[in-house]
Amino acid sequence: AQERSALLGAGSLAVVNHRVSDETLVETLLALLHRRQEQVEQGLRAERFDEKPSLRDFVSRSPAIQSFMHTAQRLARSDSSLLILGETGVGKERLAQALHSEGPRAAGPFVPVNCGALPESLIESELFGHEEGAFTGASRARRGYFELAHKGTLFLDEIAETPLHLQVKLLRAIETRMIQRVGGERPLQVDVRMMAATNRDLDAEVAARRFRSDLYYRLAVVTLSIPPLRDRREDIPELIDTYIQRFRIHLGREVAGCAPDAVEALVQYGWPGNVRELINVIERAVLLCSGDRIEVQDLPQNVAAPAGLTALDDPLAPGLAKPDTWIDRPLREVKESLIASVERRYVSELLRATRGRIGETAKRAGLNERALYAVMKRHGLRKEDFKRSGDGEPARGS
Repeated sequence: AQERSALLGAGSLAVVNHRVSDETLVETLLALLHRRQEQVEQGLRAERFDEKPSLRDFVSRSPAIQSFMHTAQRLARSDSSLLILGETGVGKERLAQALHSEGPRAAGPFVPVNCGALPESLIESELFGHEEGAFTGASRARRGYFELAHKGTLFLDEIAETPLHLQVKLLRAIETRMIQRVGGERPLQVDVRMMAATNRDLDAEVAARRFRSDLYYRLAVVTLSIPPLRDRREDIPELIDTYIQRFRIHLGREVAGCAPDAVEALVQYGWPGNVRELINVIERAVLLCSGDRIEVQDLPQNVAAPAGLTALDDPLAPGLAKPDTWIDRPLREVKESLIASVERRYVSELLRATRGRIGETAKRAGLNERALYAVMKRHGLRKEDFKRSGDGEPARGS
């Protein structure tokens, strides 16, 4: 027994007695080869998911994506400014990274900046840097994102959130390739490729004078618009398999696939959060499922429910008037589905009415802010997606 433990500890895959039959020996060797093959395949899959984003990640059966990628592949070799449009979660930043990694600046840095997440009081110093003593708290000089992206790509996500007074400086930096730190006296030369993204309708923003037309035209030398997931449902089964393989490795779960009725539920769901939401749903299902495949009951209630229970874009959605679509489900599930759907619609409408202001939304809902955030998290809602452009509609997210 000691020798056996020592051999296994030294890296042996198995230890067999020298009197073992030929049949048992063959079975053992085949089992070891199978195990080794699985380990190699898992290693390759893990390596694939850890590698840098590539345009191969966007290979698709959808004609819309195929046409889109034909343009994107040509842009990868370019150094021109690029504007990427699309809803929340479609993969705008990942596309920008893929274009950078396959372009002439691949050896340089890729610097992503979420303009909507930067406080207005700090956004200028974050982008352009500042000198020591430029303002209270500036205890030392600091490079901004433009300098950090020198010889590489600067990706400005949620560009429509940039304040008007800063848009002038952005335009000048893009046109002259010169910046000036806050509190600085001399201009600095920078060499960056500009990519920007937004979930807003920039034409409407320009018409409403919330976004400068000259900056818009300078950024949009070429524009790419990523189709939402609901417009390419033929890709969903393959995406499901891809992310199951990813999370079974990362989470250490023996999940081999997805049951046909669960796949159908995932294909039929509307995916307001697009691929990002799909990734989160698959990760949750892999983590929670008790068998070797994902079943309908492993999916979130709003995804697993029939379309009639979740289609609440219209308060009088046709599905609500047809209880015959519910008869195969227990009353408890029907009630839970309806409550969840109404709760999501109610909070969405409040956020839309308050333009995403949490304090006001919580007050009108009769909740404290922590409880409101819990409800929003449960339904995948973000306050940033409800900053209105003035037409009563929420921003469609990035």
